[in-house]
Amino acid sequence: MLKSLDRKLAAIHADSRCREFIIADAKDADMAAGLGAPGLSPESHPGEVRFKTLEQYREQMRLITRSGLVDIMLMSASSSYALTLHERLFDNSPVTPAVRANDTTDIHLARGGRYHESPSRPFRTASIDHIQCGKLDCSPEERSLGANLGLYSVTFNNDLDHDQATLERFHEFREEAERKGFRYFLEVFDPNMAGTIAPEILPRFLNDMITRMLAGVAPAGRPVFLKVVYHGPKAMEELVRYDPHLVVGVLGGSAGTTRDAFQLIHDAQKYGARVALFGRKINQAENQLAFVHFLRLIVDGVIPPAEAVRAYHAVLTRLGLRPHRPLDVDLQETTQSMSYSGGTSTQVVKPALATVPAPAPTVPAPKPRGCHPPAAPTPTAPAPCSCHGTRIVTESLPAAGRKTLYSPAPRPSWNSAPDFARMSAPERLAYHLDRLGLGR
Repeated sequence: MLKSLDRKLAAIHADSRCREFIIADAKDADMAAGLGAPGLSPESHPGEVRFKTLEQYREQMRLITRSGLVDIMLMSASSSYALTLHERLFDNSPVTPAVRANDTTDIHLARGGRYHESPSRPFRTASIDHIQCGKLDCSPEERSLGANLGLYSVTFNNDLDHDQATLERFHEFREEAERKGFRYFLEVFDPNMAGTIAPEILPRFLNDMITRMLAGVAPAGRPVFLKVVYHGPKAMEELVRYDPHLVVGVLGGSAGTTRDAFQLIHDAQKYGARVALFGRKINQAENQLAFVHFLRLIVDGVIPPAEAVRAYHAVLTRLGLRPHRPLDVDLQETTQSMSYSGGTSTQVVKPALATVPAPAPTVPAPKPRGCHPPAAPTPTAPAPCSCHGTRIVTESLPAAGRKTLYSPAPRPSWNSAPDFARMSAPERLAYHLDRLGLGR
């Protein structure tokens, strides 16, 4: 099946102004936090720490993959072996499986551990062969059995010895990946050590380090896209403008409020990002499928962030789920940590409100998702807005007893847009709930 990632990348390279946007669910946290990666179990009690199981974590991967709301499902090598190689989950799916290909020491987050307090050192647990075919020394025909996309992460601390070691190991990985036909995307973390570079210079330092190291890499060895911390409009526009074929994405960081996630993906897209990889933001949501659905509606230009938060809370009410925060709190934007360890050394830099005028609320006219659709449709081409009919199901029930609780209706005609300027906030909310099939 044609993967939505490949279709969107082709459209973006054909026209860098294209609105195509790639969303990835990062379910690779077991390579960082270990047993706590799936999150707290709803069965836990005050004063008790009980985590969800690995199988519950993987069930979320299955549900979100089957929804078709994301373009990439990022996993650990062991989860990919179970879902990609053994279950063949992605064979008839537009979603691309991906695996974290390295795990630098700044993401070694065992309870009580202190490794993240030292400058990051390069390290790889997974091997490309294990990712591609589940064993060492894959034959050429076996390399297509598993995942063929990986995340490679680097952390620069403005320290010569540590950063040189990082670059050397990245060089070794690139050569092996190219020989084995393995694609990758590049994650560039902020320094994990405080005080290595002034905060006001950090975005420029990282942009220069990224473009400097990739300048020596021919197209065959370059990443398919980047994953970086969003440091505001200026830093994003500078990196995107430099090379229109350097597809830039943002990482999600800590969970924060729902408004944090919705505003981040909206702002990043506005200033040139074409990819978002959210891990904790998705995994800690009250209902992961509903949460991702609204991410997709935001990047499709269907609903602005603040109204998406209100509509998401309405969905939770319909599902009988208690939100983590009251609506007025969940509508607030906060400063979040962008490091795996949750420290304060790396932060989102939010744009000044005075310099970012709020767009007038309008409902866009329908248009094809691709900026450059093929001259004639092909049998394998996915339907233009397949995500809008996605069903959201209860997450706690076994597969046999699962019931559909949330099934948005098809989008109505956009030919007669409502006059939002004359509508009150409750009226606008009622409109969106009705459009999403939740107002009945």
